[in-house]
Amino acid sequence: MERISELAKRLGLPEQSHDRLREALTHRTYAVEHAISYDNQRLEFLGDAVLEIIHTDYLFHLYPGLPEGDLTKIRSALACESMLAKIARKLQLGKYLLIGKGEAVSGGNDRDSTLADLFEAVLGAVYLEAGFDFARDFVLQLFNKYCPDPQEQLLSLNPKGRLQELSQRRWGCVPSYILLRQSGLQHLPVFEVEVRVAHLVTIGSGGSRKLAEIAAAHAMCNHLKKLYGEI
Repeated sequence: MERISELAKRLGLPEQSHDRLREALTHRTYAVEHAISYDNQRLEFLGDAVLEIIHTDYLFHLYPGLPEGDLTKIRSALACESMLAKIARKLQLGKYLLIGKGEAVSGGNDRDSTLADLFEAVLGAVYLEAGFDFARDFVLQLFNKYCPDPQEQLLSLNPKGRLQELSQRRWGCVPSYILLRQSGLQHLPVFEVEVRVAHLVTIGSGGSRKLAEIAAAHAMCNHLKKLYGEI
């Protein structure tokens, strides 16, 4: 219980029994090995729902001008496996995870899927132990620190699609992509692509023409954000 109390203190949970937190840290493989009747899957289910309502309310008020489709995309990006795993690592949750021996040997306590599920389970426990307001502050403090501008997540999802939407809305045209050059070794090529939108030009490079176009579109979206405050 000492490690559980240590984590509870780090998370700022109130002084009380932390049975829910222990449950959140119990991986199903550990539960099977030790014949424990619970694991963290139910709390993961709860935490997922709590996270969704917190993000929904936050994004709704943060971006009053964004349509529902964009808000949904941003919310999905904030709750994706890689993002939740990143935050779980920042909190060092993996070192507190109670996990089966075989799973531990295969690196299970640092696997993205395991860490993302663990974060949601811990959030479920935080919600039950300290209430919704505490859980909301806990989540928003983390995401404001590690993802201060959630709208930027739209770029990583589909920069070419996003750029086309912006170009059509602002100038009534679609971006044009031009292959500038191909260099490098035959088995390790480098493509350089230029994208033009109205009078603006940015360049991107990558290991294929498609990747170079994505990089160029990403650069253009960032440029447009600086110029017009939108992406």
